[in-house]
Amino acid sequence: MWMDHDLDQALGTVGPRLRALRTQRRITLADLSTTTGISVSTLSRLETGERRPTLELLLPLARAYGVTLDELVDAPPTGDPRVHMRPTTRGGMTMIPLTRRPGGIQAYKMVLSADPGRREPDPQVHEGYEWLYVLNGRLRLVLGEHDLVLGTGEAAEFDTRVPHWFGAADNHAVEFLSLFGAQGEKAHLRARPEQRGQDERRG
Repeated sequence: MWMDHDLDQALGTVGPRLRALRTQRRITLADLSTTTGISVSTLSRLETGERRPTLELLLPLARAYGVTLDELVDAPPTGDPRVHMRPTTRGGMTMIPLTRRPGGIQAYKMVLSADPGRREPDPQVHEGYEWLYVLNGRLRLVLGEHDLVLGTGEAAEFDTRVPHWFGAADNHAVEFLSLFGAQGEKAHLRARPEQRGQDERRG
């Protein structure tokens, strides 16, 4: 688990990395704004360090640049060939990356504490599509006009351009999986068609 000063140090390097990535790819702030749905002023403030990075801002940026979130926040030490899937903790939320590849759907394990500071919904919007599956506990999901509580084993999927927020639904921590993809890219679950199996048995 990262200490607070380690997290602050890592977040402090995000701005220069974002600027370097955009410069290398010869992308304007206006073009990046169109791709991510993040305003030009916010993108500029992120690059200069005037705006603190948040998960809602970093996810679409990582997707736009074709890098994983942990690479954007804290690259592995030079010369170390091992893959470092480092968890990040901020505001009562711990995020553990489960995939390490640019592009496509990214998977994370999320742990939300019962921190009262997260009880007041603060819906956010950004480009993308998200699928959630609750592993343990009860997750409160505010999605547009809906205020839902998901229990263990329940799932939800939604367009992240719809204002959304999630937090622990009670005084206990909640663990869930999060699959995040680009706009229009959904997580497809495949199961054996039950009806077909029943027909075959009858035959």
